[in-house]
Amino acid sequence: MTQTYTKRIETRARLGLIALQADRTIEDDFRRLMPCNVSLLASRVPSGLEVTRDTLAEMEGALTGAAALFPVGHRFDVVGYGCTSGTAQIGAPVIEERVKAGTQAGAVSEPVSALIAACGALGLSGIAIVSPYVPSVSDRLRDVLRAAGIETPNFTSFDEANEEAVTQIDDASVMAAARAVMDGADVQGLFLSCTNLRTLDVIAALQDELGVPVLSSNLVLAWHMLRLAGRDVAHPRDLL
Repeated sequence: MTQTYTKRIETRARLGLIALQADRTIEDDFRRLMPCNVSLLASRVPSGLEVTRDTLAEMEGALTGAAALFPVGHRFDVVGYGCTSGTAQIGAPVIEERVKAGTQAGAVSEPVSALIAACGALGLSGIAIVSPYVPSVSDRLRDVLRAAGIETPNFTSFDEANEEAVTQIDDASVMAAARAVMDGADVQGLFLSCTNLRTLDVIAALQDELGVPVLSSNLVLAWHMLRLAGRDVAHPRDLL
């Protein structure tokens, strides 16, 4: 049988996602958030079941290897690293360097840079945060945001260090935590932190109830990646 090979011209935005080995949420969320006319390939990076500053920092050494598992020769418009607390611990510039050492990427994003960009687009200088993780992990994220000019005076956490348990935090608990942290808060928005926390089904309801923009790690990362790829998506909520 004779075969003919024709090089396909790719017209879609080419996106890559490096998810944590322990993350059960981000890929499903990205399937919901991303438009159908993008190409999205995923890889995984080894990650600990227990979330501590040490286990987060250890991912730095595995990022280039995870990026190298993408198809050889494929060039991405944007690659996203799916870990909020890991980004805060390792640092966005280091993550970009490690990812680009493993694959061809025009740009690299992660939830922290994406959140800062979203706050800039929405004019938010103060946000409340709901996090699943223990304070020693979350404090680093708050320090990074403060250095970027974003105050986080109101914060609450489920004090959970186990990734498996994070995926089992239900919608009612997330909504209750959001209401509690926003009660009397003098802030302009709310951030639901962690790519493994299930949030997409509560964001719209919380925005209506609280009257402020509600952002999540996966929502801002998907939005920022699309923006970096040249897509005209003005507001993260446009993806919902």
